[in-house]
Amino acid sequence: MENIEKKLAELEALLFIHGEALSKKKAAKLLELDKENFDSLLSEMEKRLDSESRGLVIIKDEEKIQLGTKPAFAKLLENFVKEELSEDLTPATLEVLSIIAYLGPVSRAEIDYRRGVNSSFTVRNLMLRGLIERFSDPERPVSFLYRPTFEFFKHIGVKNREELPDFRKLKESLSVPEQTAQPDENIS
Repeated sequence: MENIEKKLAELEALLFIHGEALSKKKAAKLLELDKENFDSLLSEMEKRLDSESRGLVIIKDEEKIQLGTKPAFAKLLENFVKEELSEDLTPATLEVLSIIAYLGPVSRAEIDYRRGVNSSFTVRNLMLRGLIERFSDPERPVSFLYRPTFEFFKHIGVKNREELPDFRKLKESLSVPEQTAQPDENIS
């Protein structure tokens, strides 16, 4: 395999931005590798992540893989999540909530695309707070979409999305043609 360092970096970036379980087959296709080379690359990544100086692991479930954190850091991360949930909404959380409220239902891939950063933690935070909910995309059952909950509307004092400030104007300005607004969401 040519340039294993580059391929390792590509795989790491792909798993990071996807944020959820990704099929090995799809990952191999995106990295332009056959099954044998992909399996070799994945083994090398697992070996490198096994180092004490790394906080991540590869989680495997049959034919899917995902980046996760090492069990040794569970207490640290549990404390961090508790603290995050007890604080007011951050600017990043408000940004994600706005995207979902004005454009929802929306995929996490589109949220990431619009923000330019991985939004996994922020989306989970909003779900734990009960402000958004996740459901299967009827067009792609292996993908999820996010929408505001009734609790969200109750919390901000509106009956529906149309009552959000400047809803129609912002919805139109944020909506762009499908082909430019959405990255390849068939990454599953």
